[in-house]
Amino acid sequence: TQDAKGLLRDQQAFGYTQEDLNFFLEPMGRDGDDPVGSMGTDTPIAVLSNKSKLLFHYFKQNFAQVTNPPIDPIREELVMSLVSMIGPRPNLLGRQAGHHYRLEVAQPILTNEDLAKIRGIKALAGDAFRTQTLDATWAAKDGADGLAPALDKLCSAATEAVLAGHNILVLSDRAVSADRIAIPSLLATAAVHHHLIRQGLRTSTGLVVETGEARQVHHFCVLAGYGAEAVNPYLAFETLEQIRQRVDMKLKPYEVQKNFIKAVGKGVMKVMSKMGISTYQSYCGAQIFDAVGLSTSFVEKYFTGTATTIEGAGIAEIAAEAVQRHQAAFGDNPIYRDLLDVGGDYALRLRGEDHAWTPESVSNLQHAVRGNSADRYKEFAKTINDQSRRLLTIRGLMEFKFADQAIPLEEVEPASEIVKRFATGAMSFGSISREAHTTLAIAMNRIGGRSNTGEGGEEADRFKPLPNGDSMRSAIKQVASGRFGVTAEYLVNADDIQIKMAQGAKPGEGGQLPGHKVDKNIARVRHSTPGVGLISPPPHHDIYSIEDLAQLIHDLKNVNKRARISVKLVSEVGVGTVAAGVSKARADHVTISGYEGGTGASPLTSLTHAGSPWEIGLAETQQTLVLNGLRGRIAVQVDGGLRTGRDVVIGALLGADEFGFATAPLIAAGCVMMRKCHLNTCPVGIATQDPVLRARFTGMPEHVINYFFFVAEEMRELMAKLGFRTVDEMVGRVDRLNMRPAIDHWKAKGVDLSRILYQPKLVEGAAIHHSESQDHGLDQILDVDLIAASKDALEKQQPVRIERSIINLNRTTGAMLSGEVAKLYGHAGLPEDTISIAFKGTAGGSFGAFLARGVSLELTGDANDYVGKGLSGGRIAVKPPAGVARDPSANIIVGNTVLYGAIAGEAYFEGVAGERFAVRNSGAVTVAEGCGDHGCEYMTGGVVVVLGATGRNFAAGMSGGIAYVYDVNGNFRDMCNKSIVDLEAIGPADDSEDGRPKQRAPSAFDNGMGDMLRFDAERLRILVERHLLMTGSARARALLEDWDNALSRFVKVMPRDYRRALLDLKAEQAGGVAVAAE
Repeated sequence: TQDAKGLLRDQQAFGYTQEDLNFFLEPMGRDGDDPVGSMGTDTPIAVLSNKSKLLFHYFKQNFAQVTNPPIDPIREELVMSLVSMIGPRPNLLGRQAGHHYRLEVAQPILTNEDLAKIRGIKALAGDAFRTQTLDATWAAKDGADGLAPALDKLCSAATEAVLAGHNILVLSDRAVSADRIAIPSLLATAAVHHHLIRQGLRTSTGLVVETGEARQVHHFCVLAGYGAEAVNPYLAFETLEQIRQRVDMKLKPYEVQKNFIKAVGKGVMKVMSKMGISTYQSYCGAQIFDAVGLSTSFVEKYFTGTATTIEGAGIAEIAAEAVQRHQAAFGDNPIYRDLLDVGGDYALRLRGEDHAWTPESVSNLQHAVRGNSADRYKEFAKTINDQSRRLLTIRGLMEFKFADQAIPLEEVEPASEIVKRFATGAMSFGSISREAHTTLAIAMNRIGGRSNTGEGGEEADRFKPLPNGDSMRSAIKQVASGRFGVTAEYLVNADDIQIKMAQGAKPGEGGQLPGHKVDKNIARVRHSTPGVGLISPPPHHDIYSIEDLAQLIHDLKNVNKRARISVKLVSEVGVGTVAAGVSKARADHVTISGYEGGTGASPLTSLTHAGSPWEIGLAETQQTLVLNGLRGRIAVQVDGGLRTGRDVVIGALLGADEFGFATAPLIAAGCVMMRKCHLNTCPVGIATQDPVLRARFTGMPEHVINYFFFVAEEMRELMAKLGFRTVDEMVGRVDRLNMRPAIDHWKAKGVDLSRILYQPKLVEGAAIHHSESQDHGLDQILDVDLIAASKDALEKQQPVRIERSIINLNRTTGAMLSGEVAKLYGHAGLPEDTISIAFKGTAGGSFGAFLARGVSLELTGDANDYVGKGLSGGRIAVKPPAGVARDPSANIIVGNTVLYGAIAGEAYFEGVAGERFAVRNSGAVTVAEGCGDHGCEYMTGGVVVVLGATGRNFAAGMSGGIAYVYDVNGNFRDMCNKSIVDLEAIGPADDSEDGRPKQRAPSAFDNGMGDMLRFDAERLRILVERHLLMTGSARARALLEDWDNALSRFVKVMPRDYRRALLDLKAEQAGGVAVAAE
């Protein structure tokens, strides 16, 4: 290690900031986790920034949405691997096959000692490996002009080394000094990687990078994406040791290094999983990134094959940034003599990065909305819109082509109509307080706009209007991968139902709610365990393809045929093709979110490095939909960083019919951008569940309404100048936008937006805005007949029994009927067995989806995937036909992802269920005779009984409810993921009556399973008897006939957090504190 002065110089030469130390390295070294932050990013993309930016920051991570699923790296970690192979990759079919060697490392982050071993490996491994170190620096005296020749020289040296028989190349920038400038490590890696590919030599050697530059998760990901098989971040390790001593960490140096490597490994795995990539070896060299703001010629030469939509910086600008960092380190600027640059990317800092939300802009907006002052709003809008001196957004480089003759303002569509196109963002009850959530809902309902529940469900008392006529009901109900609180009642109380495929602030990841925000009320609404953090799975487990998305759209439209079905996507290159697929899947509405969108909690890596600005995704979506003749049948919304009327007008001209806002309305309601949402310490009572802090909330619906009317009035003034009378006339008119060249900006002068501003050639009569409705084909489905046959039950609650045959074309059977029940009777539904339907045959997908209480479906036959999805109190029984010779307990009877997100009700399957049985079960009671991999994954409530063998990874992420497994093979302990659950024997019989399980569930709010800490034997017997009654199961009958013996072979799966929560609840009740029954 070097002295503090030398270390500071090196840190400055590689662009370290105080934020790198405080927000990244310190928490990673201390906790071994990728650090978490909140709110979105409101800083400029790298090419528009006045600051010198690392080359990594010009690349945005790609992520899967719809066309293939991301992987859940938390609960399905067993399918992922960080193992990297260094060295040549021989032709497996060649003559020398079997005589080549590769070096295996458990994960790709090398310590200094690891790298030393690789350098000296020739002596350790005979002649199998020969290592050569290549210098990745250039002479400071050559200035910025020296970078291109240095890269050529480096590539030539790599070719010579490989031809000389060296099969591991180490690209090193350790030679950096006052006389030597480091080539950006990503540029050196990608240049050598692609040069060797072009020479046909890349498979003859491995690439290892020794760099002082890499320290954040994103840096390692981009290096891997462009060919680095392993990385040694030597300066990060030296900096960690400096931090360890400075803050007096109670950890040894190797422990801090180990934590850092663990944090990076977790982060890299999470980024890989966003694209559905399970192994580091597949990710290495895969280039899963979009370049934003780099010139095509530069990208084609050094990052061949990478997509770039916005032309921008080339080799000259990248070299200038490297020189600037070098001068900060070795020059004589007094500001940098003793301190690192502040950074300012993640929080506003003096002399830091520019932010849109400054104390001035926040103050202007809040004074404007509280005093209803149009002048203060104009001051606010001017600070956001005028980007002539400080570039913040791509749209800051756009200017309007105004009409030769403006139209009178009074002829423009009134603000009261325009605001109906506005929606507030998807902020969950949980991420923000009830007070803030209901304020937004009341405001949007008053003006005819739409508020969004987010993914945390909604309390049923909000579905009814208030005495004064206001409504706290959110018009947009979100259905996310966690399915929290998604019941039939929730869905029928929606005007729009939004399927959240991705979120702007962290695309490719699930929503996140820290445990300290999950109080009893939040847990009740989400049907989860109090005090346990919630991270939704990255994939919807019922959407692994565009056909699956079409199925979920069909499911939701069945439950609520009046609602529009929306799909939320995030901007990236290629999102236009996905949006076209969404339109063909019969969605009524699509949202394109920009990466600037806010969030209550997200890894910092994702906040700034995943997804693209909305201008890129919106333009591509509009162009693709128009070219394919699909634009008229789908409404397009844009969100993610909209702040002013000018932003909205540009959004409309680029193709949006509707507009979403989240951060700005929160600021109007009192948010002061503390960026502490994930800590539960919001000082103004918005992003907190702390009752003391919530009492400080002073926001009112009027403040939010004033903001939206100011935005609409600003729009009207611009529309008059542009010559548009209505918003519809303006949508898609990209010909009314020009680009303003950034001629006086040292870095952005090469930016070209022509691909964004491209107007596709229109076929005559082609729509460029939303103008027609989708045909969902609902009049053809089986439920139309079932509803007619159930008329007496629905209107008079008289029991009816129906018999029908069913084939696999009959999808989503029972959902439309359940929607009718929920509309009339809410979640409570009808008395048990009011509507009893017996089917024979093979049911199509989503049989019994969102089934309401009082509806019972009995199927003699079998069923496809997604049976009982979102079960809402109904009962399903599936059994094979009589006389079938096959052993039911050895045959699949229902498909994959059964009971996904089930809230209440019962399901009995005489046979084996597929993979992910009872995934995200939140309260249903079910019995099956075996299941595939990942059973009970991320379950938070209910009871599951498996009377046979399970697949691997059972109970992964299971934090609530209990499961009983008949360990028929004696190997269940090996098949279960025991990270957060305990396996217990079934306890002895209990004679007490208090808390005893019931034979029947008393209501949709109580599954009748009693005190979950006791009565295991009684509960299990009741459920096996019910299974026999519902299906006539031979396995159930045999177990009951030898019950004492059978009981000894059952294993109880008990989540530790659930036990803790139940004990806490008991202690609270014993202390005389009343607890809500639901």
